[in-house]
Amino acid sequence: MSGVVQDSLEIKFRLIDGSDIGPKSFPAAASVATLKESILSQWPKEKENAPRTVKDVKIISAGKILENNRTVGECRSALCDVPGGITTMHVVISQPPQEKEKKATSNLKQNKCACVIL
Repeated sequence: MSGVVQDSLEIKFRLIDGSDIGPKSFPAAASVATLKESILSQWPKEKENAPRTVKDVKIISAGKILENNRTVGECRSALCDVPGGITTMHVVISQPPQEKEKKATSNLKQNKCACVIL
């Protein structure tokens, strides 16, 4: 490798169902929060479980969850430094807390046992 740092990165985002958003070029100085905003704006309308906010989106690259305050350049791995290559980052949508609570309470209702005194 030449050791030349790219000013931008071509990134595509792989969704949980295997479909992709992108690829799109992002400057190395762009924050992870900017990537998440791009995902929100490009989210396919026909897909269920769309994220509502940036907080609902997690981006995974090279096996690590990326933090919002980091830049694309800081998160780049050696595998991404292929000139002209496209980096694939995985997108996971967090379940909103209220839905988690609903599932937890519905599970409690299902697991009731009753005692019978004879």
